[in-house]
Amino acid sequence: MKEFTIGKNDAGQRLDRWLAKTLPLLPAPLAQKYIRLKRVKVNGKGSKRDVRLQVGDLLQLYINDEFFDAPTPENAFLSVFKPHLDLVYEDENLLLVNKRPGLVVHPDEHERVKTLITHIQAYLYQKKEWSPYWENSFAPALCNRIDRNTGGIVIAAKNAETLRIMNQKIKDRELSKYYLAIIHGRMNPPSGKLEGFILKDESKKQVRVFDHPIPGGKTAATVYKTLKVKGGLSLVECDLLTGRTHQIRAQFAAAGHPLLGDGKYGRERDNKQYGRSFQALYSYRLSFDFTTDGGLLEYLNGRSFQVEHVDFVDEYFGDK
Repeated sequence: MKEFTIGKNDAGQRLDRWLAKTLPLLPAPLAQKYIRLKRVKVNGKGSKRDVRLQVGDLLQLYINDEFFDAPTPENAFLSVFKPHLDLVYEDENLLLVNKRPGLVVHPDEHERVKTLITHIQAYLYQKKEWSPYWENSFAPALCNRIDRNTGGIVIAAKNAETLRIMNQKIKDRELSKYYLAIIHGRMNPPSGKLEGFILKDESKKQVRVFDHPIPGGKTAATVYKTLKVKGGLSLVECDLLTGRTHQIRAQFAAAGHPLLGDGKYGRERDNKQYGRSFQALYSYRLSFDFTTDGGLLEYLNGRSFQVEHVDFVDEYFGDK
């Protein structure tokens, strides 16, 4: 329990607004619940959330200590009242989460709370599976990343051993990640492999594709297969043999068939025609194809997981 005495600068405020200012980590719905349960007392008694505080009022807060901390990226999960996760799979070691387009995976200078890892941490904290306040606690961590405007399956490790194994398996290409994409035009041939060298331009947050080795460039290889063709668009499945920044987007654009909606590598006039403002790209299927011992995660070997549906497939290739 912590006590506060209201001074003249806080007098006249509603109780719920004073709580929101004093405890920024405490979600508003949880604050209202605590007020209803009389875990917030004014002068020794329960109170209404809209009561106006007076100079000299004594507030007693029966609220967990962690909510009194200053907000940081590490404790942002506390301010998530109801985590929003689309779980593809979960066990004691990991989560497979279907990330929606538009959501960033980690906090950045623009967003602290509405991130995938923050909601994962809030979910596990509220399930009492994890807390940063436990001794020697491991913070849940992401094993792979997906761009903000790309959707798909992200792997989150619940313990250090899972993170270590997953990072190694990804590095050794013992996981297969399959993407669905819609491109402008038709690939010729309909199935094949895109190979080249990708050079990253940090200042532009963009990459360039070359057909020959270049200093600083990294090899990039994508196997593709055309699944459907409709009008001026093609639905393709991509198997990443390498995992370079913007690989699929840049390679298809370099081949003359940019992704639908891609403002960075595509053509604005083409995207406007279809009314799409971000890339039609989704990491929809993940297969665990271990060729070496999986240790703690050996039980996943040979298993494959897939999202139930991808919205742009229905929108542009559905039966209408």
